[in-house]
Amino acid sequence: MHQNIEAAAMSERATVTFHTTPETKARLDRLANLTRRSKSYLTNEAVERYLAEEEAFVAAVEEGIAEADAGAVISHAEANAYLRRVSTGAAPSAPKPRRA
Repeated sequence: MHQNIEAAAMSERATVTFHTTPETKARLDRLANLTRRSKSYLTNEAVERYLAEEEAFVAAVEEGIAEADAGAVISHAEANAYLRRVSTGAAPSAPKPRRA
């Protein structure tokens, strides 16, 4: 039964159309030819990678906001001191957040 659900999901498709520059289209055409992949495959791969990166970024921002809302913060002075140490080539440990 599980395999039938996967097969059905794999056969479902949706179409997305977007505009790009002639140069980008030419690059996609060339890469598709060189890799023997379809433009659709390459475009889907690119979108999947982009979405994964953006979703991870948004999740990290939301986590940071939740930590700040909970009061786990680093003072401005501590952050500046840490960045000064890093800029001199030192490898200091990052300051630990504490409740405000």
